[in-house]
Amino acid sequence: MTDAAIRVWVDRASVGMLERQHSAMRGSAFTYLPNARNVDAVSLTMPVRSESWTFSSGLAPIFDMNLPEGALREKLRQRFAKAAGGTFDSFDILNVVGRSQIGRLRFTEVDEDVHEDVPFQSVEEILEVRRSGNVLAELIDRFARYSGVSGVQPKVMVRDESAVYVFQESPAYAFQDPQAKDMRQSQNIRGATHIVKLWEQNEFPELAANEFFCLKVAQACGFDVPRFQLAEDGKALVIDRFDLKTDGTYKGVEDFCVLNAYTSDQKYFGSYESQVFKCFKQYMDPQNYVAQREKIFMLIALNCALQNGDAHLKNFAITYDNAASAPHLAPVYDLVTTTAYIPGDQMALTLNGTKHWPAAKTLSKFAEPRLQLPPRKIADIFMRLADAIADTRPQLRAYMKARPAFAPIGERMLAAWETGVAHSLRL
Repeated sequence: MTDAAIRVWVDRASVGMLERQHSAMRGSAFTYLPNARNVDAVSLTMPVRSESWTFSSGLAPIFDMNLPEGALREKLRQRFAKAAGGTFDSFDILNVVGRSQIGRLRFTEVDEDVHEDVPFQSVEEILEVRRSGNVLAELIDRFARYSGVSGVQPKVMVRDESAVYVFQESPAYAFQDPQAKDMRQSQNIRGATHIVKLWEQNEFPELAANEFFCLKVAQACGFDVPRFQLAEDGKALVIDRFDLKTDGTYKGVEDFCVLNAYTSDQKYFGSYESQVFKCFKQYMDPQNYVAQREKIFMLIALNCALQNGDAHLKNFAITYDNAASAPHLAPVYDLVTTTAYIPGDQMALTLNGTKHWPAAKTLSKFAEPRLQLPPRKIADIFMRLADAIADTRPQLRAYMKARPAFAPIGERMLAAWETGVAHSLRL
């Protein structure tokens, strides 16, 4: 494992070199290769140029974006810190997980070709209830080094390009996405095809089912949501990667930490007005922005109605085919009712100068002048969100009946949704 430099790739094109700056703050510098094309810029915030992009401390936000956190980071530290000389900073972590990342960037040794070769893992096996051993420990142990994906809660990236998804209705619900009829992906895919999210049950019990039903609400609202499946025992949520194309290449993905020039530890900085809406407008094509401003407002309002206090800057993102193409708001992900665990939880960022859950009138007064949304359109959005929540409640109650262990969390979710709808969606 080299300490000096990392080669940076966009899909299979080598575009530049990332070097550690040997200073007290352990900064870094990225330099594009002379033949790098404008469309292969590593980030919309870092266009191709001859001058190096330097950072006095740590990595550029786009290189920091997918670094694992929490349990996964600790697992990597335990396994690789000795080889890294004991420090194991962000540069070292990127050197480990860089071959398998969300988005189109890949990182390798200077003299190494790009390849992923993520081990095969049957998604069906993860979803089945009858498993032996500690699946969380087993998956982290096997897939940690292939999981360039951020987040404090344990999650890994696995490859199952042969998975077949069939929705099956049953009294207990098979709780899979009924829209599971997407095109099969290329059999040449060697990279990860799914994200598996697992939780420590003693800390956040039933969090997989919590996110599952929040995503069901988003789906009912008409949002673009990646295919998602809940394990039979409720202990894992399996989500298809939304950045993976059917030919095995990847879309560019940049979260709002990157777009604001923040690293992941700054994900709770700022406001929805400036760090989300204003930033979103800055990077959108003007014509595209008009079509998508309603969608991002809906997403903020939905987080309020579901009382998701963890809607921080890393939980919003844009996607694009290449650095010259028009970006779009990424599909919805990481959506949970946090007040089911933290009754007094508040918003992750400020709105109108406060983190208190906004009243519907506050949201409306924000959207009218800033997004040029007329009152009738705002009222229609609120009704659409409220109807989606109402339509999802019976499914949540059915799951509570089928899985009694979920009932306490389910009741708290239902109460939070009722409060959220009454406060944030009723004008």
